[in-house]
Amino acid sequence: MKPVKINAKINGMHCASCVTAVENAVTKLKGVKNASVNLSTEDILLTFDPSQISINTISNAVKSAGYQLIEDNSEAEFNKVKIKEYQVNKIKIFVGFSIGIPLMVLMYVPFHKLMWINYLIFAVSTPVFIFLSAPIFKNAFVAIKNRTLTMDVMYALGIGIAYTSSVLGTFGILLTHDFMFYETAIMLASFLILGRYLESRARGRTSEAIKKLAAMMPQEAWIEKDGEVLKVPIGNVQKDNIVIVKPGERIPIDGIIEEGQSYVDESMATGESMPLMRTVGMEVIGGTLSKNALKIRVTRIGENTFLSQIIKLVEQAQTSKPPVQKFADRVVTYLIPAVLAIAILSFVAWYFLFNSSLIFALTRLIAVLVVACPCALGLATPTAVTVGLGRGAELGILIKNSEVLELSEKARIVIMDKTGTITDGKLAITDVKGVTVTDDKLLALAASVEQYSEHPIAEALVNAVQKQNSKLLDIGDFKNFEGQGVSALIESNYIMVGNEQFMGSKQVMISDIVRQQAVTLKNQGNTVIYIGRQDNCLGIIALADRPKPESAGTISEFKKMKYDLWMLTGDNDVSANAIARQVGIDNIKANILPGEKARIVSQLQSDGNKVVFIGDGINDAPALAQADIGIAMGQGTDIAIETGDIVLVRNNFRDALAALQLGKKVMQRIKQNIFWAFAYNIALIPLAAGLIYPILRIDFKPEFAGLAMALSSITVVSLSLMLKNYTPPAK
Repeated sequence: MKPVKINAKINGMHCASCVTAVENAVTKLKGVKNASVNLSTEDILLTFDPSQISINTISNAVKSAGYQLIEDNSEAEFNKVKIKEYQVNKIKIFVGFSIGIPLMVLMYVPFHKLMWINYLIFAVSTPVFIFLSAPIFKNAFVAIKNRTLTMDVMYALGIGIAYTSSVLGTFGILLTHDFMFYETAIMLASFLILGRYLESRARGRTSEAIKKLAAMMPQEAWIEKDGEVLKVPIGNVQKDNIVIVKPGERIPIDGIIEEGQSYVDESMATGESMPLMRTVGMEVIGGTLSKNALKIRVTRIGENTFLSQIIKLVEQAQTSKPPVQKFADRVVTYLIPAVLAIAILSFVAWYFLFNSSLIFALTRLIAVLVVACPCALGLATPTAVTVGLGRGAELGILIKNSEVLELSEKARIVIMDKTGTITDGKLAITDVKGVTVTDDKLLALAASVEQYSEHPIAEALVNAVQKQNSKLLDIGDFKNFEGQGVSALIESNYIMVGNEQFMGSKQVMISDIVRQQAVTLKNQGNTVIYIGRQDNCLGIIALADRPKPESAGTISEFKKMKYDLWMLTGDNDVSANAIARQVGIDNIKANILPGEKARIVSQLQSDGNKVVFIGDGINDAPALAQADIGIAMGQGTDIAIETGDIVLVRNNFRDALAALQLGKKVMQRIKQNIFWAFAYNIALIPLAAGLIYPILRIDFKPEFAGLAMALSSITVVSLSLMLKNYTPPAK
């Protein structure tokens, strides 16, 4: 049986070691091909063989590891779990600080040394401590049972030592009454819960872009059935149903307009800021906002809709791991044992070597255990990736795999196709030069003859006449001469439209002046057609595939970023060089077949270069697949079949520049996050261990260590959230 891929939620994860624990628990199961966990979104991307293992078995394995798996399509259930968790944590935070802060104050009041006060503190602290820390000890126990060192293990050791020594001191067992760490145990647990609460709320914001997209889809639709208009749940809408959209409503499903026209706001799906006119026969996207009433025939439902495809692609990309994340994961596996060793070493050194008090040595042990949290390191990459890919989706830039982000920093060569990438991909008229008739008459004659042809030239001519609100002339005896031209009878005269060879075969005389005009136009990259009547040349019309309005500016920006730019095209040398001159590209290869494009990419890669290829995703598929980063221009709304690592939904060439810029910014933010995560540990572990105490006499208490631990994670998540402010280059 073919392996299936599902996306599910994991509840209960707090740090990178939790991610490792979940992945290890799942990947060791027979039948599981791959499991990738994103700490930021709390997602797991599973690939497994359903003939060998069931989702229930996987869920039980996750539960045995101390976590909860919530299957795909249960976002509402997951949200309920999180809301309940938030509510409980709010109560714990309130109770913890309400008791912990007065206890801290009490520790500095002389009468706390009275025995009855100690017993009272014990009586008040114990139920609060159990209420706050029971889940921490439970998670730590499960982790140890599964032979995994997590942050819960470290924290359980820290607060456990603080509380146990306090109880022993209270009752005079082994320790004296000076060992009163109740406030430390409660404040540490409170800071841990507060940090995780704030971090979880902030993490929830990292995937806001995708949540907003999902929220845009209406839950009900008006459908026309048997002459009636019925309101039905969106899940009951079927393919080919006729959906009615009222003015100002969101279009509920993908489809083709059957009746009406409207400006449609597609910004939430494609990033296009201006509403676009959509008329009969045009595709519209579910979730977009229509100004006027429309009748739409449904073409896609369920997971095949445009928005569903976007959400699925981005979620899968967010769950994938770039190489830098794998490095961070390896560091975490060594960090916790190293910190545990440092904590023990600091206790031994202070107590046995430097003859400090047992209280001071224990304080150092607890502070080191608490301060060295790997949570920030575990969040450094996934939060930046999640926010960056979400921001890309908002802009109509779909990055399919997070590894692309890292490659975007290393790529120095950008190769691009011409037709459909740099240019519009459609012929447009550049010049009309009538000789014995007016320019308007010449265009009308040519378009009328071509109106039954399916050639791109015919389409350009007919479109030009229609834009002038002119009418095509009636024709008869239409004939098509393959590869040469067409002819038809208009007003008792045969009109011929075609190339120079066609005119020659029909004995049409072309003057030297017309020939010179044609040569000049061809040297500018135009395709020139001749129009003849009987033996007279009535004039010439030049057509060209024009550069997109944004192409020249985009090429200029690429140059500023020091990219080595190439243009590969199957077009002829003259047309290729003409377009290259207009947009500012120096390296051109013309008359290139699709397979040869891939070979050129491979040659450049063989020299150690990381290569970006930008193409239209159809005839450029081999080159897009060969390149280190393949950027496919969007072709319609069926994005799932697009070739390439990045899909530009708006088909805008400038978005290719934005995609690479965004990739670089995400990588910069990941590096900043990792730097700060390491900086916290490098700066605070020595402080917690007491290395500067002999010099500055600063006692870094465990409570401060708990606060610093919480702040480290919040700092990393906040830095990642700044990526939501990325703005693409101005047009």
